[in-house]
Amino acid sequence: MKMNRLFSLLASVSLGLAGCGGSSGDTPPPPPPPPPPPVTKIEAVQLLQQASFGFEAGDISAVIAQRQEGWIDSQIALPPSLHLPFVQAVPPPQFQFQLQADRADIWFRHALNADDQLRQRVAFALSEILVTSQLGALNNAPFALADYYDILVRNAFGNYRDLLEEVTLSPAMGVYLSMLGNRKPEPTLNIRPDENYARELMQLFSIGLVELNIDGSEVLENGQPVPTYDQAIIEGFAHVFTGWTWAGSPSFEQARATQQNQVVPMELYEAFHDTGAKLLLNGTTLPPGQGGMQDLDAALDNIFEHPNVGPFISIRLIQRLVTSNPSPGYVQRVAQSFNDNGSGVRGDLAAVIKAILLDDEAHPDMPMEIDGKLKEPLLRVTQVWKAYNATSESGRFPLSFAYILYGQGPLQSASVFNFFSPFYAPPGEIRDASLVSPELQIATEYQNTLFTNLMFYQVFGQNHLSENLQPDDIYIDFSEEMLIADDIDALIDMVAEKLLAGEISDMLRAEITGMLTLIPETDTAVRAAETIYFIATSPEYAYQR
Repeated sequence: MKMNRLFSLLASVSLGLAGCGGSSGDTPPPPPPPPPPPVTKIEAVQLLQQASFGFEAGDISAVIAQRQEGWIDSQIALPPSLHLPFVQAVPPPQFQFQLQADRADIWFRHALNADDQLRQRVAFALSEILVTSQLGALNNAPFALADYYDILVRNAFGNYRDLLEEVTLSPAMGVYLSMLGNRKPEPTLNIRPDENYARELMQLFSIGLVELNIDGSEVLENGQPVPTYDQAIIEGFAHVFTGWTWAGSPSFEQARATQQNQVVPMELYEAFHDTGAKLLLNGTTLPPGQGGMQDLDAALDNIFEHPNVGPFISIRLIQRLVTSNPSPGYVQRVAQSFNDNGSGVRGDLAAVIKAILLDDEAHPDMPMEIDGKLKEPLLRVTQVWKAYNATSESGRFPLSFAYILYGQGPLQSASVFNFFSPFYAPPGEIRDASLVSPELQIATEYQNTLFTNLMFYQVFGQNHLSENLQPDDIYIDFSEEMLIADDIDALIDMVAEKLLAGEISDMLRAEITGMLTLIPETDTAVRAAETIYFIATSPEYAYQR
């Protein structure tokens, strides 16, 4: 009201002056708004840590030149770098499981070198939500797993409803959560529909166990959370997911995996689909007599339209990309983008990813207690490798046992619950503050020691100077650091620039300086290796701001 009176007063004075000859002609237009301040190097690196697998000087320059939104838009427009064509082009080995090394190989190649970094990073995040794994029944199905990962890559900026359907009909998911071969009930044979996929689709892939407000907080009745579903609803969805198996089979009961049907959607055999009525979410009941595809479409629509999906998926994507502890406001803003991308479309993942990465909370002006997260082990490895041009004599990264070395690997989770829980809070300060740090669940004493030893071996034993490297040994190149290793401050600055965007604490600098003074100036390789090792194993490097 005061502002309106002030505006009226100013307008009256302006008109009075004009009437008294104070000015003549049209009022000149207001000056254009000042241009936004340039993107700083720190801001560019912050985005790249959230939206890629590492950064080099050229990546930083691209973000600065395009600004954050322009860079994101350009990344979304890039065609997807896929995994399956590479795996299919490998000469057939003696045993199919040997191709898991090639599947890991192309994953690391894309993580380090593909142009579509944002798409690859989002696909990795989705792979930790919509989990399948080579550890178990899929160890001998590398084509199915490569195809599954490509589903995530292709749909990283697509619609979540479409993604849910492709995931549901993927043979990899069908095997992993036992929907493939699931059949209608036959009481005389003691056959009941398998409930595994029905449970995990709701609990882990879409709505969670309890009703949520749009800001991610729990809906309470009489002080207690409200469950999203019960056993009857699980059974209803389990009956929906009947009648599907390997495509192109002579019959439902004779279905077998082949190299060809591992990479196409499962096929419906109507005779094995339950046509009875089925109870779904929110009191919806599917009528009897429908076909299997009609039931499937209606059931996935029923889940997709549940109000939990927006906040549930938003929280998990924010946690994987930006911060372990998003504020309710941050969750709500992203969930609103999920619910409506601005053009009336629900589930647009491109809009969701942009909302996550461009939100003020993703790049706060002032540090907050809930900023950032612990880097996942794979991200710590890929960032070092990218900064130091990691390669091998063969050009391969055949890390089919990455999950043993680093505690995680591409599609190598020990269970459908991912490498760590989104709710994990270690005892102590984090739990006492009602915060979470999911990645700390795998930061065990053993895994941390192993990672530190592996980084030592990488820096000192597998570098561009190392002799007797095997063709598949991955080595790094720190020849640039060696050229300035006689200048301790310049050396520390160079490594800190590549791994910490130049933000190194006085304490860490002092520790490195003390170590380097013990090494003769002429030992340039040792000085360079020590500096990289100190920073790459420091808490400062392990933290993603």
